[in-house]
Amino acid sequence: MSRIFLKEVKSKTQRWQLFYATDFLSLMYPCFTLCRILGLFPYKINKLKFEISKPLYILLIIITCVLCLYECTILYQYKTFINFTKFEAVTTFFETICYSMSTASIVIVTLVLSRSRMRLLQIIMEISLKLDLESYQKLSRLIHAKDIFGSFYLICKVFTYAYVTKNVPIMYMIFGVYTILLVFAMDMLYINCVCILKACYKEINNSLLHMQEFIINKEPHVTMMFYKQRNSFLIIKLKNLQKQHMMISNTVQKLNIIFSVQLLATIVLSFSSIIFGLYHYFHTVQWYNGIVNFDGMYGVMFLLTAIYVTIKLALLVWACETGKNQAQEIRTTIHDVLNSSRDESIKNELQLFSLQTLHGENSFSAKGLNMDATFFASVVGTITTYMLILLQFLKISQSCNERSAINIT
Repeated sequence: MSRIFLKEVKSKTQRWQLFYATDFLSLMYPCFTLCRILGLFPYKINKLKFEISKPLYILLIIITCVLCLYECTILYQYKTFINFTKFEAVTTFFETICYSMSTASIVIVTLVLSRSRMRLLQIIMEISLKLDLESYQKLSRLIHAKDIFGSFYLICKVFTYAYVTKNVPIMYMIFGVYTILLVFAMDMLYINCVCILKACYKEINNSLLHMQEFIINKEPHVTMMFYKQRNSFLIIKLKNLQKQHMMISNTVQKLNIIFSVQLLATIVLSFSSIIFGLYHYFHTVQWYNGIVNFDGMYGVMFLLTAIYVTIKLALLVWACETGKNQAQEIRTTIHDVLNSSRDESIKNELQLFSLQTLHGENSFSAKGLNMDATFFASVVGTITTYMLILLQFLKISQSCNERSAINIT
């Protein structure tokens, strides 16, 4: 409790600074601020404790109902007025279905699991108290940069797209900006939690390395009393590291459960955005007798969307992959310390720690789907396959249009 009190006093005396985090709240400040603006953060923080705010919770319920109603209206309009005889219209309809269902799923899960997510944030904040100031500052360079600059990029991209089209109703513009920022905010919240847990794993690994140096560089001539005190201190420290590791592993399990539906919706949304975005981009490129004609701004906007989604998906997989690798590195460090120690009590404690790491949950997943490099490679391969199929349909449709134009003339 004394450390929590010191953190609380420190957070009151110091203001939040960009790229200079000192605790969990200052580290998550841009993400929490964006979630508050969007109405996705129905919490109030009282003495470093998350509590449900009833007005904000009611606001989230209203936002969820309005957004779901809007998505149903969009799907009804597309189904009623779209011309399904054209292949481009069919692809647009499927893209709209994927986008609407994914965003609606994310906002519904955000409402339903708001209390579970609050408890998860509370646990992560308590775990992060073990981190030092240098770790917070390193994390803030990544977390603050991607949260702030990513939000500005999305807002500018949406308004640029509205300026290019010039016929988008203002209501569609508002909901479009909101849904894009909604998906971005929840994805960034998940990535931030993964990065913090990865830093906590790294802190345990550094403590084990420091313990190994202490064992190797011990004095050759020590009294029996000092020898027993030193071993007792090491055993107590190992038990504390085991408790800390167990808490982090349990938190990873809770993180996988709470964000699993959101991750699946993000994967579907990313998959459809990249495929259909590239398809629309190549649809603006026409080949006539070896000459390429490019429909400027529309193609650029579709291409920028595909690039943004690819970078976000790669960042998500990178955070999960490096977090899993950092957790697995602890096992190697434990065996190195085990080989360096000669005391049987310390060896027994290290063996128990090793068994704990083997049975603990160290991978980040969504409903059994591991978010790692293998998954990213399979996504890239699947996107490439479906993209080639869509391009074949595009080529066939263009050739059919050219033949019909020749027959008419």
